[in-house]
This record gives sequence, structure tokens and C-alpha cells, in this order.
Amino acid sequence: MMDDADTLSSVNPSRSDSAAQGVVAALKAFHARSAARSIAFRKSRLHELGQAIEARESDILDALHADLRKPPQEAYAAEVGFVLSDIKYALRNVDRWVRSTRRRGPLLAWPSRGYVYPEPYGAVLIIGPWNYPFQLLLSPLIGAMASGNTTCLKPSEFAPLTSAVVAGMIQETFSPDYVRVVEGGAETARELIDQGFDHIFFTGSTRVGCQVMEAAARHLTPVTLELGGKNPCIVCHDVDMRIAARRILWGKCMNAGQTCVAPDYVLVDARVEDEFLSAVKGVLGEFYGQAPRESPDYGRIVNRRHFDRLIGYLDQGRIYYGGEYDPDDCFIAPTILIEVGPSAPVMQEEIFGPILPVISFQNVDAVTTELRKRPKPLALYLFTHDRAVQERILEETASGGVCINDTLTHIFGKELPFGGVGASGMGSYHGKASFDCFTHYRSVLRRRMKPDFTFRYPPARHSLPTLKRFYHLMMRR
Repeated sequence: MMDDADTLSSVNPSRSDSAAQGVVAALKAFHARSAARSIAFRKSRLHELGQAIEARESDILDALHADLRKPPQEAYAAEVGFVLSDIKYALRNVDRWVRSTRRRGPLLAWPSRGYVYPEPYGAVLIIGPWNYPFQLLLSPLIGAMASGNTTCLKPSEFAPLTSAVVAGMIQETFSPDYVRVVEGGAETARELIDQGFDHIFFTGSTRVGCQVMEAAARHLTPVTLELGGKNPCIVCHDVDMRIAARRILWGKCMNAGQTCVAPDYVLVDARVEDEFLSAVKGVLGEFYGQAPRESPDYGRIVNRRHFDRLIGYLDQGRIYYGGEYDPDDCFIAPTILIEVGPSAPVMQEEIFGPILPVISFQNVDAVTTELRKRPKPLALYLFTHDRAVQERILEETASGGVCINDTLTHIFGKELPFGGVGASGMGSYHGKASFDCFTHYRSVLRRRMKPDFTFRYPPARHSLPTLKRFYHLMMRR
């Protein structure tokens, strides 16, 4: 996922150096009150969050349109509705999630009983990105609240109107000692990380994710990193090219390509390359017409810096379709590139925009060999009916998640943990995984004072062979 901040320490003069002072102390003090961790309290606050979002739905949609020109249907489905469904899912399941589970105790401590208690970390920090500035800030918050934590939210300064709406909503709904929003730039984020939170959840670029992890390590603060990468999309010869094109372009063009799990490039079987490209051209015309700039269903690039970066990719292959742009409007049409060299920057860097390179392949061996050379992406997409090919791709590649014969929809599954691996991140969330993300599972052994067998105490009462037989017995349990 792309991020505008060069480094966490870059100076933002709009914020004072004292912006983060006292945040953690207040959040931890509130968390220390047992009532704040009760199940009734958690459910009540989640319900209040849902009500606050519904009451401000039009303001949120207006802010998302102003920041990113998001169409209202897309903004609701991918941001507001997504978060509301997360809240409802948590409310239905949190009573079950918080229960302790019984485990068998060790033979050495017989008779005893073991338990695992889910406990909140304490005060957590969530740093959100600009591309989905509502969903990717509030969805982790739901997991933090359901787990019984107090939370500091740091929204992206590059979606300022959405940030302001969220800040106002949170301030009006919750005590600042329970959930607090701190607005600002990279310097503010660095100050917050240095405060010693109990957990940090960051969504953004791999480069900045490394800086977050390095800064958190000074306090031994655990981190969840939701990053990005070049998500490959493999199209085999045995699928309906029109359906494949429609599903790929839906995933690619949502939010004008500024989606961390968007298909970054397509690898298509050479036998059907022309058919696929023809289908792509037809589908884009159906989606946005011959003048996508005039389409109410197509967004814009977040700012001029990212616009200029994306325009630099257009001469790194032959434009098969699209290519129009307007710097005054931060508009770039959905663009298909062909004849792209493997060493071109557009094939080395995460695109994070509406530009889609299409490259042909001769056999699956070439595909798996190429993918193993690359960093592990956040998502991998495969279009084929062949179960053997599906299993081979799953066995011979690595990625945060996989979606077969579709794109993006795997992130909507509440029962499917979402997260990266390697350069695309660490940790996961969504559904129960969001609760787990902000929870420490505490092991507890309960034992009576009697009986108290003396065989384990010095001096040694048994020979080494006898001790070995005892350990073998324990290992069979």
C-alpha cells in the first residue's frame, strides 16, 4: 500500500510536538477500571458506534467524495456498510469470543486444570491510511473495542475531510480516555508510537511499516502491519474471458486502483491473450463509457504527488486502452499496458492506481518460477477451472490471501482472516481475527494444595531411567 509520508520523522509544522503527550496515560488509566473491560460495556460502546455512524452517514459519504471522489455506492459498500457489518458481527459473537476455554493440565501438576483467558492488551494505537480512510481506521477499532481495549486513532492527513468527520464523531460519542482521535502528519505518528502503547496496528506502505516496527521495537510494543505489494492475477485459458475481465476490472478500478488488494498486473495464457484484451476493452466501455472522466462511478487520484508518480508509468509499455489524464482534476483513465518489460519500474513497484500491465505466459511453470522470485504479495488471484492448477499455485506460491475466480471478495468474509505475509505485512484481522488481533491469550493453571507429591523435589529420589520413563509417559498424553 502506498503512503505519502517519506518517513515517520518528517516534520509536519501544522502540529505541535506536544500533540501526543498524555494520551497513553489517560487511556491506560481508563482501561485499569474493571468496568471498562466488562462485556456489557464493550457491547454498549459498539452499539453506540454503530448508531453514530448511521447518524452521520451522509457526512461520511460527502467527505469520502470530497477527499477521493468516491461514488456514494462504492463508498457505502467498501467503507460505511463494511464497518457497520463488522459491528453487527462483533455484537453477535463477542459473548462467545470472550469465554475462557478449558485445557488439560500437565501430569507433573496432577490433579490440576488449565484455562486460557482472552484479555485485552490495554491501550492500543491504530494508524490508518488515506485510500480507505474510514473503513481501514474504524474496522480495526471494532476489534480493539470488542477485545476490551482503549484506543487512540491516528487518521491520515491526506484525507482531511474524512479525518475531520471521524474526529468529530468519536469526540461526540466517546470519552477521550476511552477512544481518542489525534490528527496530524508523520511527526504526530512518530510521537504517538514513542509513547509506549500496548499494541500498534498500522496500515500503509511496506517502507513506512518497517519504520513503525523499528520504532515500536524500542518499547517492545507488538505490532500488526497491514501493508501491500504487487498482487498478481493469473488468467488461464479455460475460463470465460468476459467474466474474468469483468471481475478483474471491478477489483482494479475500485477507488481508481488505490486499493491494497487490487490486482497489480495480469499474467494471461498466451493462447487467449487477444481474447482477454478484447474482453477488457469491452468491459471498460460498459463500466465507464467512452469518457470515464464524466462517469459518476469513477474516482480520482488522491493528490498531485501520486498523480505524477502514476503518469510516469504510462511510457513503460504500449497503451492498449485508456491513457487519458488531467492533472488539474487528478484524473487518470483506466489504462491497460501491454509489451511491458519485466525490469520496468511499473513491474517492480506497487502501482496503486488505475494502470494494469498485461503480460502473456506460455505455461504455469513460468508463472510459478516468476512469482517465487518476487516478495510475497498481499493477495494472489487465479482464474481457472482446473483443480490441479489451483492446487499447484497454492502449493508453489505464497501470499497473504488467495481468491480463485474472483478479486477482492475474500476480504469481505468475516470467517476469513485478512492479512499479509513477509513484505506484505504481519498479523491479521476481520471477524474473530480482529478480536484475536487485540487480545492476549493468558494461560492459567489451577491446582489444589494437596496432594503434594515429593518426587519432583530435591534430593533426587529416582534414577535417570525412571525419570525418562516418566517423561515418556507424559509425552503420550
